[in-house]
Amino acid sequence: MKKSYSLIGGIFFGLMLSTGGVTVKAQSQNQTRTISGTITADGKPLSGVVILQEGSDQFTTSNSNGTYQLQVRSENPILLFKHPNYMQERLPVGSQTVINLSLRQAVTGIEEVILNAGYYKVKEKESTGSIAKITAKDIENQPVVNVLSAMQGRLAGVSITQNSGTPGGGYDIQIRGRNSLRTYSTGSVNANAPLYIIDGVPVPAGNDFRSGMASAILPYQDTNPLSAINPDDVQSIEVLKDADATAIYGSRGANGVVLVTTKKGSKGKTIVSYNGSYGIGRAARLPEMMSTEEYIKVRRQAFQNDNIQNIPATAYDINGRWSPDRNTNWQKYFIGNRSEQQSHQINISGGTDNTRFNLSGSHDEQTTVFPGDYGYKRNNAGISLQHQSPNRNFSVQFSSYYSTQNNVLPPTDFYRVYTTLAPNAPDLYKPDGSLNWENNTFTNPLAAATQTYSTGSKQLISNLSMDYKLMQGLMLKINSGYTDNKVNETRLFPKTFYNPSTNIGSERSAIRKGEVNNTSWIVEPQLSYDKKLGNHQIQMLLGSTFQEQRSTNQVLYASNFPSDELIENLGSAQSLIVNSTGSFTYRYQSLYGRINYNYDGKYLLNLTGRRDGSSRFGPERRYSNFAAVGGAWIFSKEKFLQSVKWLSFAKLRGSYGTAGSDLIGDYQYLDTYQTGQYGYEGVQSINPVRLYNPNFGWEETRKMEVALEAGFLDNRINVSGAYYRNRSKNQLVGIPQPGTTGFSTIQGNLNATVQNTGWEFVLDSKIFNRDNFKWSSVINFSAPRNQLIDFPNLEGSTFANTLVVGRSTTIRKLYHYIGIDPVTGIYKFEDVNKDGKLDINDRTVVKDIGLRWDGSIQNSFQYGRWKLQFLVQVINQNLTNSKSNATSLGSMGNLPVQYLDYWTPDNPNATYQKPTTLANAALTTAAVNFTNSDAVISNAWYVRLRNVSLQYDFPADLLKVMNVSVFFQGQNLATWTKFKDIDPELVLSGYTPPLQVFSFGFNIKF
Repeated sequence: MKKSYSLIGGIFFGLMLSTGGVTVKAQSQNQTRTISGTITADGKPLSGVVILQEGSDQFTTSNSNGTYQLQVRSENPILLFKHPNYMQERLPVGSQTVINLSLRQAVTGIEEVILNAGYYKVKEKESTGSIAKITAKDIENQPVVNVLSAMQGRLAGVSITQNSGTPGGGYDIQIRGRNSLRTYSTGSVNANAPLYIIDGVPVPAGNDFRSGMASAILPYQDTNPLSAINPDDVQSIEVLKDADATAIYGSRGANGVVLVTTKKGSKGKTIVSYNGSYGIGRAARLPEMMSTEEYIKVRRQAFQNDNIQNIPATAYDINGRWSPDRNTNWQKYFIGNRSEQQSHQINISGGTDNTRFNLSGSHDEQTTVFPGDYGYKRNNAGISLQHQSPNRNFSVQFSSYYSTQNNVLPPTDFYRVYTTLAPNAPDLYKPDGSLNWENNTFTNPLAAATQTYSTGSKQLISNLSMDYKLMQGLMLKINSGYTDNKVNETRLFPKTFYNPSTNIGSERSAIRKGEVNNTSWIVEPQLSYDKKLGNHQIQMLLGSTFQEQRSTNQVLYASNFPSDELIENLGSAQSLIVNSTGSFTYRYQSLYGRINYNYDGKYLLNLTGRRDGSSRFGPERRYSNFAAVGGAWIFSKEKFLQSVKWLSFAKLRGSYGTAGSDLIGDYQYLDTYQTGQYGYEGVQSINPVRLYNPNFGWEETRKMEVALEAGFLDNRINVSGAYYRNRSKNQLVGIPQPGTTGFSTIQGNLNATVQNTGWEFVLDSKIFNRDNFKWSSVINFSAPRNQLIDFPNLEGSTFANTLVVGRSTTIRKLYHYIGIDPVTGIYKFEDVNKDGKLDINDRTVVKDIGLRWDGSIQNSFQYGRWKLQFLVQVINQNLTNSKSNATSLGSMGNLPVQYLDYWTPDNPNATYQKPTTLANAALTTAAVNFTNSDAVISNAWYVRLRNVSLQYDFPADLLKVMNVSVFFQGQNLATWTKFKDIDPELVLSGYTPPLQVFSFGFNIKF
């Protein structure tokens, strides 16, 4: 009997997805009879259920309609119903011949989850490292264009912020804080970016070339490597955080690793699915602006405060040139529009025991909230093939993912400039439909908007992986990948930008075109060995990486066209200038290894080592070694806990190791030159731009973590808590140089150490798990702390103005604001050194800017065919508040109504000082100092309903040949905060905030 049962268990997983309803019969002398029926789950037919007779080798599997037939022996047989995703059922048959059954969803605990660790896979219960995971189930319920939006608030220790609500914009992702002192403001390379890997292929960061054309519309001129991926094509995303998990990637894992796995084929009949949705977005939490009456009152008060009796001729808003009766909410006009987005995705999947396939195609569109014909379009096509030889000794996997993106945007974010136009500014159009310049008193913003910025990209990511079993336990594998990424940018400067009264024609029209081409290949041969002897199991991995990345870029500027109709034809320009051009080659090599030891399923040890070489360093500093050790003790398996029934699982783990970084761009150690704008006696000039320094080497991050994981009540409740400490030294920055050298900085290693520490907690519970009602909940909490713990001679360096030992690396040194002088109505600040003047020496207040802690709660409900999910995120952070616009109070340009609380003799306790047109030196200086004081920093504690999804699945017997679901989804639905007039997620002022989106759609599967 035991032998038969083992046989059944051995082949169970090979049959669990079968749709053919295969029945295996054994000869028997006993009389047999046939049992039949239908298996369902959540009201739908369930295929792949194994039905077997207890004590017999009789079994079958349910087909695609959920039906089955099984011949049983004996008078009182007992049937077992098994499926990997549902609770096992054991039923006595009695005299019945028809048994219909509805299976309940299984409680998936930590023991069943498989994690992708990059070069290997590991059961979550046996993992010695820190790996966070989300699956397609989490992603598909959100109306997002970039999959990073779907990750927000769902992973402890992973902070994701959307830079703006403009389509195609980038994201700031921090995995356990910022390790490097370098930021976007100190260079074009994002030194704190994680490593992105899609289907085993690293996504190149390129040489981080910036053309400058998108600087006013996209923060940091930045996109994201995952923007080309359709979220519906993603099967899972794992984030590697600690040393044990990231050390296998060596120099590339210092800032964490994001592993993206796209959907693969599955065994069974071919399934075709279509998903379509339509959504509407808007900018939420916009401040109430002053009316024309309120605005003019402030402006007149400002001239009075500046002792200006005669209103200047250029003050058109109050000198009578512009009507005082006009009242336009320019904020509503320029960013108060509705953004539309639509998505269409089709997927075809199927296969046999040996060969599986998946085909996907999608089209996405998204417009902006700006007035005008702007928008983003993306097309995707993917293919995935997996084949295994009949003897299972050889397998091959191939995947290829191709995407195109096209984005047409205004030259600048309208939120930055035009939302603060005077409320009585003239109409934008004349009655005849032409642009209105109001007798040369008005610079029409829609004229500037004709300087269209557009970008298009094509990206191909391909992976080929083959493995061959050399002998029992010994596997040879070769992983290879190729990427090709092309980006084209265009910025138009048509004559319509100019006021017609200037008589400027197409001779001043121009076009700027930029092009970046990036190709990369990678080959990784690997040898793995897996051996089990009694209670001992050892796994070994040895591999190497060879990677090359080539990048080229150029920017052309063409001007003086015969007509604007020819503005995009460079050949018709009278002048053509090559602004910049470059060619870069990056080579990377490594040798890595892993040894994992498992004793009795209780004691685990993981050793990882890697030696990396990067062409971004000088010949003597090119190579470096990285290593990590991780260990775990599954103490719930100890004998002294076997009688504790409520404890399902308990593990104590820890890790320590090193990782590095070479994110500095190419050729930074060499003397480099660029061509000059002007020649000398007919000879083209060249200018030095960088000093030679072959002695700087790798940044290094030492990571330490301890964690406790536990499961209770048959893994219905799973909890984990972790403490980590990362220390990064040998900071790669531009070290300031004396002006006499001719260079402001030289690239080198700064002897400074940045530390990131923090706590992370996760509570995952299956509160109810019944046939007609299910409720699960996940709670995340993270409390990170960033600190500069060492910087020799800081006070004598130029970093003294921006850094303080013992504080965060994202601080601001500020004046201490002490209120408004009740007599003069001017801001007052503390003169710390009592020298009678306010200068940099009085900026002694240090404010940490950024995240203090964050948490979230995810709830999933299912009642019958209805499914409801929502995510609430809570964030506590310090940010620059809306008072930072105080210098504009009294100038031409509207402000929120909060600025009406300004000082007058009748309002001595006001928030703001007297308005000024900037003609009063004392008021202007005080206003500037106010924006550099602690008054403009406040706590932005907020609660956000990040996501809601409601879905209804139609009954399977209603539509017969297909399964249909309809859904409603919402993103950024509501925010509760005392942080006034600015979206607290918008950490970069001057850009459109992330949008509030409502989406409707349906899914068809047949």
